Amino acid sequence: MAERTTEQPLVSGWNKPQLDLTGADWQSSSQGAGDVQIAFVEGFIAMRHGGNPAGPSLIFSPAEWRAFVLGAREGEFDLT
Repeated sequence: MAERTTEQPLVSGWNKPQLDLTGADWQSSSQGAGDVQIAFVEGFIAMRHGGNPAGPSLIFSPAEWRAFVLGAREGEFDLT
């Protein structure tokens, strides 16, 4: 079994660190309530719903974030 290189404990089954997001610098693309916000924390990208900042956050590795952004740019997630 490969040894983990991160010092953060991993969430069982998800291979994601448990990041402390209390001091995160959340960024938004707009000023409207309910938009998506992101924060860069310890080499990862956290995403949350701006209208519910106390709710859960998604955590992305840099590679996952890149794949998500490229997919969004190419219309992969368009529902129309």
